[in-house]
Amino acid sequence: MTFKPLIFVAEDEVGQAEILRYNLEQEGFKVAAANNGLSALEKIKEQQPDLLVLDWMLPEMSGIEVCRKLRANDETKRLPIIMLTARGEEDDRLRGFEVGADDYVVKPYLASELIARIWAVLRRTRPELEEEKLEFEGIVLDLAQHKTIRDGEQIELSTTEFRLLRALLSRPGRVFSRAQLIDLAWGTGIFLEDRTVDVCVRRIRSALNVGDKPDLIRTVRGTGYSIDKANK
Repeated sequence: MTFKPLIFVAEDEVGQAEILRYNLEQEGFKVAAANNGLSALEKIKEQQPDLLVLDWMLPEMSGIEVCRKLRANDETKRLPIIMLTARGEEDDRLRGFEVGADDYVVKPYLASELIARIWAVLRRTRPELEEEKLEFEGIVLDLAQHKTIRDGEQIELSTTEFRLLRALLSRPGRVFSRAQLIDLAWGTGIFLEDRTVDVCVRRIRSALNVGDKPDLIRTVRGTGYSIDKANK
């Protein structure tokens, strides 16, 4: 993808914020940040991001209150928000969703997990950010018409297969874990066995490689999959 979504990070732990900024920038995002709730609210009003990663426990104004105020404002009421917190009890999770959070990640977390959640929420809540087509090595994914084409020939894929291939094509060469692919193709909060991903990838390969075309999906043992130059 050529666009660079702006991710706003509201996190008061300096070390955590810097690690998060580094990983997000490595993923290709632009990043803005604040270390307290009031500052976050002011900066977001000046320049609305594409998604907010919001820590629950912030000084000056809590993440819950920031979320509530953003949802009450017509200009920011649809801003995608992922709550980030050390709280893990079910009541706290429900409270986060009740004030309008789109997703909820409990500390400690893997950067790769949070990034997968960010992509999933962006694709679900901000479809206008998507390019109309993704292209790589003769494969064209027409997102507007939901068509898959390889070397000029249309390929039939199911909706889930299309979403999984779209995830791989969004970052050619990047290795996605099976958990990330489940989030991106099936949605967050969906519990599936890893072999479900393997079966789906097998079907995509079968559809794409008709006529002995080169296999562009690379299996990374013990990790997951990527789409890359043709396997030798």
